Amino acid sequence: MKNYRSAMGKSIDMGALLAKNESTRAVGNMKVNARGDTIDSQGRIIKPITEKVNQSYANTVGNKSANAVRGRPQPAQPTPASAPIKQKIEEELNPMERELEESLEDDLEIEKIKAEELSKGKK
Repeated sequence: MKNYRSAMGKSIDMGALLAKNESTRAVGNMKVNARGDTIDSQGRIIKPITEKVNQSYANTVGNKSANAVRGRPQPAQPTPASAPIKQKIEEELNPMERELEESLEDDLEIEKIKAEELSKGKK
């Protein structure tokens, strides 16, 4: 960041000042630290700023494949042995996560069709 000079002539490094105090509770009624993480009354981080930014981005962007996907990747085509496991995983997901998993499967299927069309076009 930039160095500023105070009225008394002292040099202030704003980047170092921010880094030094990023875990300090911010003044106000928002229950956040200086970095922007949501904190509890003891100052422990409840929700990090990166999670807030990712959620905000996911709400803004309409394309589900552009959003960050957390968790393990799903196979392109389920095998008969993995069907009960997949059903158990789907029961543990909330509706938003379930929709994201379904859109991921749809995206994989679309990519497979595109690859087949490209291979047909090259022949």
